[in-house]
Amino acid sequence: MTIRLYDTRAQQLRDFAPLDSSNVTMYVCGPTVQSGPHIGHVRAALSFDLLRRWLAHRYEQVTFVRNVTDIDDKVLANATETESWWALAYRMEQEFSQAYAAVGILTPTYEPRATGFIPQMHDLIAALIERGHAYAASDGSGDVYFDVRSWPEYGSLTHQSVDAMEAAADAGPRGKRNPQDFALWKGAKSDEQPDAVWDSPWGRGRPGWHIECSAMSRRFLGTEFDIHGGGLDLRFPHHENELAQSTAAGDGFARYWVHNGLVTVGGQKMSKSLGNFTLAADVLAAQDPLVVRYALAAAHYRSSLDLTESSFAEADAALGRIRSFLERAARLPAEFAWTAERPTNDDDGEASLELLPAAFAAAMDDDLGVPQALAVLHETVRAGNSMLDAGRSADAQLAAMQVREMAGVLGIDPLAREWSTDKHDRAEASALDALVQTMITQRAEARAEKDWAAADRIRDAIGAAGITLEDTPDGTHWSIDG
Repeated sequence: MTIRLYDTRAQQLRDFAPLDSSNVTMYVCGPTVQSGPHIGHVRAALSFDLLRRWLAHRYEQVTFVRNVTDIDDKVLANATETESWWALAYRMEQEFSQAYAAVGILTPTYEPRATGFIPQMHDLIAALIERGHAYAASDGSGDVYFDVRSWPEYGSLTHQSVDAMEAAADAGPRGKRNPQDFALWKGAKSDEQPDAVWDSPWGRGRPGWHIECSAMSRRFLGTEFDIHGGGLDLRFPHHENELAQSTAAGDGFARYWVHNGLVTVGGQKMSKSLGNFTLAADVLAAQDPLVVRYALAAAHYRSSLDLTESSFAEADAALGRIRSFLERAARLPAEFAWTAERPTNDDDGEASLELLPAAFAAAMDDDLGVPQALAVLHETVRAGNSMLDAGRSADAQLAAMQVREMAGVLGIDPLAREWSTDKHDRAEASALDALVQTMITQRAEARAEKDWAAADRIRDAIGAAGITLEDTPDGTHWSIDG
């Protein structure tokens, strides 16, 4: 089945056909690192992690670029006398990376920082000026603007007319021809940090927000690539302006525009500017990261997601059902045992689509239908438990392999290495310790009563389980044999 994706620009589902079937190219707008991530940022990154994972199963390779905006009005505004803008940006970038890693989001193929690509931005701005689509402000401020009325297709992404748009707020009105013209280059200002400027043909200054992504996507993916992604809140003005400046410069730019829905609070967009956000660090401190991943992934990527405590409770219960079945299947007799690692069918270790149920693959092909795919996964868990109850061990083994394959595609396999330190493993360790400590106490009581036979039986039973006891002056300690 052909993959279909909802293309925001076309406002419809489209069959996905990459430029190169051996290498899908994706560019996703990453964070502006003026402060730490809220849970909405994590949901956005996870949406494209899921898309990337699925495309990697359908095609040979995915080149995935996610940028870091490390120079911006907000970054400069949040700098302090004791922490420069670049130090703040780097520290916040690390917080984003840690939050992404905690919920199993794969690292990008490339993760460029805007400040590393100033010359490429200059080249793009110069091309726009030469083509008559940009101009330097006449007041000598050093500002350079994109002339929106020079490009007839401006507004094609969000289907707006220029006359209906509000004035661009990314720069003051000085030197503008039209209120909607947006800044490509911002001339240096006396009240901003003196090290937040670069030389340019138009005077010292810094880049506008939109030009950064056009320059970086061109540098890493070329003048045309397959998918441009980001949150719904980025459609205008950011993505509209990216599209205009890149295509006006002669680039094909993005062939598909994919946008994820937002995390909401009481039906209102979660936003730092609105003050209604929940920091990712707080959520991850209170919840198992695997539970957070499941809760964020369970809704369709284009839908709004209003997270509540019940969202995490439901995710925890769903993962518990998956884990319980896999652990039951792992206890099958030796002739039906399956390995703890996800099965692989290719020489390079990549998981094979052959093990995935057709209904799961169809759901994922249909605009990344994760909710429907999860329904297939849980139906396989239910059927697998019934097979175990009926003694159909071989069938149950296959079901378990299919469950691990589906869960692996979604990054929610509870038995995978990346989740080995989750809450469940800690709970298992605690339960094992309680049982062993009870047996140690019983052995100590037998020895105190000089019932040496009972003490030896307890020690032998513990040893048979692969546990070693060490008697010391301050008590008996246990460890698992190496």
